[in-house]
Amino acid sequence: MFETGSPLVMLCYPTDDDEAPADPQLHRDYFGMHRFDWHDEKGVVDAVEYHLGHGDMIRLLRSCGFEIEDLLELRPPPDAVVETDPYIPLAWARRWPSAEIWKVRMLRQRP
Repeated sequence: MFETGSPLVMLCYPTDDDEAPADPQLHRDYFGMHRFDWHDEKGVVDAVEYHLGHGDMIRLLRSCGFEIEDLLELRPPPDAVVETDPYIPLAWARRWPSAEIWKVRMLRQRP
C-alpha cells in the first residue's frame, strides 16, 4: 500500500504559489500532468512533486508487475472540525478527495 496526493487536489491548487490553498476551481490540465514545481518567495524551485492521472498510474503499476487490489479516496470523518493541512481546507476535503491509498501487490514471477 502507498498513499499519494489526489490528482484532483493538484489540479485545484492555483498556479501562483502564493495563492494556496486548494480551491474549487480547476487551474491545471489533467491530461499530461506529471511534475509540479513549488517555488519559494524568491521564485526558486524549492520542492518538486510528481503526480499522475488515474489511468497513467494504473498503466505504470501494471507495467511494473503490480496488481491493483483497491483505491481508497480519503476524506475527513464527519465529526472533523479542525483542518489538518494548511493547503487543503476542511470544506474542500469534505467534497473531494485530497489523498488516496493504493492497495497493490506484486504478481508472482514465473520460475
